[in-house]
Amino acid sequence: MSEKTKDGVELIQSRPVFHLGRWISAIIVGLLALGLAYILVTNPQFRWDVVWKWLFSKMIITGLMMTIVLTVLSMALGTVLAITMAIMRQSINPVLRGVASAYIWFFRGTPIYTQLIFWSLLPTLYQTISLGIPGTEFGFSFETRDWFTPFWMAFIGLGLNEGAYLAEIIRAGLLSVDKGQWEAATALGMSRGKIFRRIILPQAMRVIVPPIGNETISMLKTTSLVSAIPYTLELTFVANQKGQELFQPIPLLIAAAIWYLVVTSILMWIQSHIEAYFGKGFDPDNQSVDTTFIEVTP
Repeated sequence: MSEKTKDGVELIQSRPVFHLGRWISAIIVGLLALGLAYILVTNPQFRWDVVWKWLFSKMIITGLMMTIVLTVLSMALGTVLAITMAIMRQSINPVLRGVASAYIWFFRGTPIYTQLIFWSLLPTLYQTISLGIPGTEFGFSFETRDWFTPFWMAFIGLGLNEGAYLAEIIRAGLLSVDKGQWEAATALGMSRGKIFRRIILPQAMRVIVPPIGNETISMLKTTSLVSAIPYTLELTFVANQKGQELFQPIPLLIAAAIWYLVVTSILMWIQSHIEAYFGKGFDPDNQSVDTTFIEVTP
C-alpha cells in the first residue's frame, strides 16, 4: 500500500527484489567453507597441539623478527633506488636514462632466486674489493668474506631486486600527474625539487601507495627465498629445519604460516589507512572540478 504526506504526495513503498540465485550461491559457498574448516580442524595429521606448542616459541619469534627486519630494510633500500631510477628514467640525459633502463631490465628480467645465489657466491668471485681513485694511493680495500655476511647479502639482493619493480610503479605514479602542473609551478618560479616535493609527489602517492603496499606484503613472503644464500634465521627456514628435526614438518610450517597471516593483516590495515590519508579530497565517482563563479557588482 502507498502512503500520502500532509501535502498529498503519494509515497511509494519500495521493496528489494528477491534474488534466489544469490541466496543459493551464498549457501553453497558457505557450506563449502564450513566443510573446508571442518577438514582442517579435525584432521589429526595437522597436529594442532604441536602447532600451538611451537607458535610462541623463542625460535619461531626470533625468525619472525628477523623476517620483519629484513623486509623493512629491503623495502627501504628498494624505495630509495626506485625513486632514483624513476627520476633518471625521465631525465633528458641519455646516459642517466640508459643506466636506469639497464638496471630495471636486468633485475626484472632475472629470477630473484638466481640473483640471491649469485650474491651468496660473491666472496668466491671477489675475495677482495678495492675502492679508490686509479693511479693514486687514495682508497681502501677489504676482504669480502669479512663484511658480506649472509644477512647483508640477503638485504642487498632483495633490495636491488625490489628497486627495479618499485621504479616502474613510482614512474607510473609520477606520470599520472598532469604535465600542466609542472608548467604552472615552473611559471611561478618554483625549483624542480620543490615542485617534485610539494606538488607532484603528494598527488602521485595516491597512485603509488596501493601497489607499494602489495609489494611490501609480497616482500614479506619473498624473504623465504633467502635460504639460497643461505640465511638461517628467516622464519620459513627455521620452521622447516625444526620440523625436520622433530619429524613434524607440517605443524611447524603451519605455525610459520599463521605468523605470516598475522603480519600480512597488519600491513593491509596500515596500507588502508595510508591510502585513505593520501586519498583525501579525491572523489573517484566525480573527478570533475567544482568551480563556483561569484559575480561582483561594482
